[in-house]
Amino acid sequence: MSEKAPIHNHADADGQFRRKPSQFRDFISSSPDSKFPPEKDRYALYINYGCPWAHRTNLVRSLKGLESIIQLIVCDFELTKEGWLFTGRAGSDEKDPLYGFTKMQDLYKKADPEYEGRFTVPALWDKKTETVVNNESSEIIRMFYSEFDALLPKHLREDQTPGGGFYPRHLQKEIDAMNDWVYNTVNNGVYKTGFAATQDAYEANLYPLFESLDRLEKHLGELGHHPYLFGEHITEADIRLYTTLIRFDVAYYNIFMCNLKMIRYDYPRLSQWLRNLYWDGGKTVNGHAFKDTVYFWTYKYGYLRAKGRTEPDEKLVVPKGPVPDIQPLDDDGVTNGH
Repeated sequence: MSEKAPIHNHADADGQFRRKPSQFRDFISSSPDSKFPPEKDRYALYINYGCPWAHRTNLVRSLKGLESIIQLIVCDFELTKEGWLFTGRAGSDEKDPLYGFTKMQDLYKKADPEYEGRFTVPALWDKKTETVVNNESSEIIRMFYSEFDALLPKHLREDQTPGGGFYPRHLQKEIDAMNDWVYNTVNNGVYKTGFAATQDAYEANLYPLFESLDRLEKHLGELGHHPYLFGEHITEADIRLYTTLIRFDVAYYNIFMCNLKMIRYDYPRLSQWLRNLYWDGGKTVNGHAFKDTVYFWTYKYGYLRAKGRTEPDEKLVVPKGPVPDIQPLDDDGVTNGH
């Protein structure tokens, strides 16, 4: 087997994958002295459809009804030796519509010619000052919750949302606590498992991942923790977990070897929770945003490429299963021969 290109060598020397911190950490704020105030058409959100971190931001943009306020710019989902590109493939833009760039790294270099960090998505761009405001998904989604509310209809504002919004004050400590262990062992855990370069590193992350899935399954069975993670209303905890679990059976199980159990067959509560969000079963979300921001084939193809598969498309074997990509909302049993 040929040696992987440097862009696909994700693990450190000890075989462990360690995610580097995001470097642009400013905030859009409605405060009077804000450097980045909320304004219609001022900001653009750069994403690709394969990335779960970018998916978070695109999902919240849709849930909040910010499509007409924040421009969406989409790069290709295949990680190349030049990073993320604009190609026009599978719904991506042929080139950056703002500057004509063909690579995400060009945008970062425009913001800071001396920048030497990763050229990641999501990236929240300010057209006025021509810089990256923020490229940390967990912070971008919190800006989206409330900072643009003055520009939105009353029913979409955070303080008007049933349950107190996506990050309600009375649940913030509980949400933050869950975010911490879910990020480390599940959201990032699938990457630490899938990009592990030694057997020891793989197993060191595989078992904590499934211990946390077991913990989430138990959590959803507790009083006040269903149909969503903290009760009757969708919160940030649901959003952050969703973009990982919607990829789990179709990509992480097989391509990242997170294969001790599947969500659909081994975690009935998590499966119901996932299907409820995807199919809009609770009738509590905005316009089927959970379903409409999902691209199953992209996940399979993109993660194969991220693992270093370099064959031309006509020779690349992409997994067909599982079938269906996600089960129907009312499918409480096991199907497809299982």
